[in-house]
Amino acid sequence: MGEDYRQLQRLLDKLEKGHVHVAAYGRVSVGKSALLNALAGRDVFATSVLHGKTRHSEQTLWQEYDSGGVYLIDTPGIDEINGQERAKLAAHVARQADAVLFVVDGDMTRAEYEALLQLHEKTQPLILVHNKADRLSDADRATLHKHLIRRTAGIIPAERIVSASARPETYRQIRMDADGREIETTVRPEPDIAALKSVLWQLLEADGKSYAALNASVFAGKLSERVGREIIAARKHLADHIIRQYALIKAVGVAVNPIPAVDLLALAADASMVVHLSRTYGIDITRHQAGELVRTIAVQTGVLMGAVYGVQALSSLLKGLTAGFSTILTAGAQGAVAYYGSYVIGKAAEHYFAQGASWGEAGAKPVIEEIMRDLDKDRLMQEAKQSIAQYLGKKTGEE
Repeated sequence: MGEDYRQLQRLLDKLEKGHVHVAAYGRVSVGKSALLNALAGRDVFATSVLHGKTRHSEQTLWQEYDSGGVYLIDTPGIDEINGQERAKLAAHVARQADAVLFVVDGDMTRAEYEALLQLHEKTQPLILVHNKADRLSDADRATLHKHLIRRTAGIIPAERIVSASARPETYRQIRMDADGREIETTVRPEPDIAALKSVLWQLLEADGKSYAALNASVFAGKLSERVGREIIAARKHLADHIIRQYALIKAVGVAVNPIPAVDLLALAADASMVVHLSRTYGIDITRHQAGELVRTIAVQTGVLMGAVYGVQALSSLLKGLTAGFSTILTAGAQGAVAYYGSYVIGKAAEHYFAQGASWGEAGAKPVIEEIMRDLDKDRLMQEAKQSIAQYLGKKTGEE
């Protein structure tokens, strides 16, 4: 069905699964593996006093651990590989990760700074983590923190530079037993990664990734109270993000779909969106049930949905008759109407799930009427046309 269709289908699959990938990146022995273990709440990645414990072939540059939808990725030390391989590793990490933890254990070396710039060029969200902070006094830690902020100005926002102690140093503790004898024990304090968790949560939430994070063990424990307080606002924010993503994917898919008469991707996008929204609100439904809900909303929307699928059918027919050359002429209008229709479906489904999978006593019709009345249709469709044109223009430029 063409590379465009396959690419858009992969995007749908990724959106529906809602996975988040967090990678640790940095020199050997700065504590990348220990930091990921602390986030996971268990020893998942190998740690060692010897350099280079994380060793992999060129084909498998990282290890992964699924922490309830948040994938933690460990990478080799950047000082173990040459500049060309380091650039390749940075590109791999940037493609795979939704957030990158750039880990240091003090002031940055020249190699670290260059590696940081390479990642920054990939426009990947970065968090600079000063690990092993427990080895410094409070005053020295504050001084280093200020220095890192100055050195990374314009690269990493100050609020994304945090201190952590993934595996604090042990200390000896002497206690008295029941007979009055002194007993010496070795104690290792609990990891201190609260600041990192907080910043990581904020970053993922801002990028619409908090759905997966809500159910992840990474954000269990102390942070769960905060998540509980924010869950209503987070769900609403995330639902709008999901609706807009799926609406755009559907709109572009409708515009570029080379098959006349049947826009399967458009139908799949609406059903996938509804499934994703249901999970955001903690309600599991099947794809068949999602399809039934889409049909219910479409019927109640009436004339609008007829216009959406009518324009789709006409434009698909034109594409068939002209071997696809009418895409430029029809894509904007067809895609914009598809976007608007999908947005209405998404907003209606969001209301349905927010009310515990119920339309209320009055049924679906008044809910959908109110949604359509409150929407600025012209502005929404104009935004859709611009986004579609930008996407198609980018694809044309790449070809």
